[in-house]
Amino acid sequence: MATLKTSYMGVEINSPLVVAASSISSFLDRIKLAEQAGAGLLVIRSLFEEQIQLDALKLEEALSVGADSFAEALSYFPSIEHAGADEHLMWIEKTRADTKLPLIASLNAVSPGSWTRFAKQLESTGVDGLELNVYAVAADPKVAGAQIESTLYEIVESVVGEVEIPVSVKLSPFYTSVANVAAELDKRGVKGLVLFNRFLQPDIDPQSEKLSLEMVYSSAAELKLPLRWVALLYGRNGADLALNTGVHSGKDAAKALLAGAQIVQVASALLENGIPYLSTMLRELEGWMDEHGYEAVSDFRGKMSQKKIADPIAFERAQYVKLLMSQK
Repeated sequence: MATLKTSYMGVEINSPLVVAASSISSFLDRIKLAEQAGAGLLVIRSLFEEQIQLDALKLEEALSVGADSFAEALSYFPSIEHAGADEHLMWIEKTRADTKLPLIASLNAVSPGSWTRFAKQLESTGVDGLELNVYAVAADPKVAGAQIESTLYEIVESVVGEVEIPVSVKLSPFYTSVANVAAELDKRGVKGLVLFNRFLQPDIDPQSEKLSLEMVYSSAAELKLPLRWVALLYGRNGADLALNTGVHSGKDAAKALLAGAQIVQVASALLENGIPYLSTMLRELEGWMDEHGYEAVSDFRGKMSQKKIADPIAFERAQYVKLLMSQK
């Protein structure tokens, strides 16, 4: 019988299928359901500094309403609910106390000092690791790519130097050289790389002429991009590789592990099919392992990486040329 036990950033876990940062982490009953379904660990949805700043601004505006009005207009005093990051931190502490499932916090900050401040606060909740969600659209034409990468490295160095728990970085696929960025992060002590951050794109409603924002789940077709980069980086980087995006079945998970992923992050498949679907994916993965004679995940991890396959150029250009030549 196949065993799915593995590790991620030094944390021992029962399976390589883990719950990615999503709304699942907002409800304790869902977290426990994921634990029962066999999740190896769970990434808590990000603490967003921008949201904290927005909430603080709304509170300040609410407090200023009626400031110069009649002194007895007591109805002007709003209900004070904003608590900065405290609510998020308390939720993690409660979750940590109520589940044995390994937990990784996620952070998306804006100002330089905030990364280290919030990282320390998240560490204090008892989480097993920290995932840096360095999300930003590089839309300023005056900012060069090298400056963007330099900022990333400064953030990572400051956080890694401040906390004792292992740190991972959720990467964008849009860097000029993903391989070089991965290597630089490895040098700076990052223990995990999450490939990739899946950005939600705004749409335009032509009828109302307004921006339309909606949550669109990933599809299995999106697996190919992170699959390729996991295969390219495996064995060439000291950080554990976490594949994120496009995993919708146990066989998709098998592909990710064959490419070299240490763990496989799943969210859309669970939001679409229900959290118990994770157990179905695990059974499918176990069945595939039994069929191929693998007793442990380590028996085949990275077997189809660029470093190990007979035709390593296939992950770069060979398959592209072959595909073009086959078209009539």
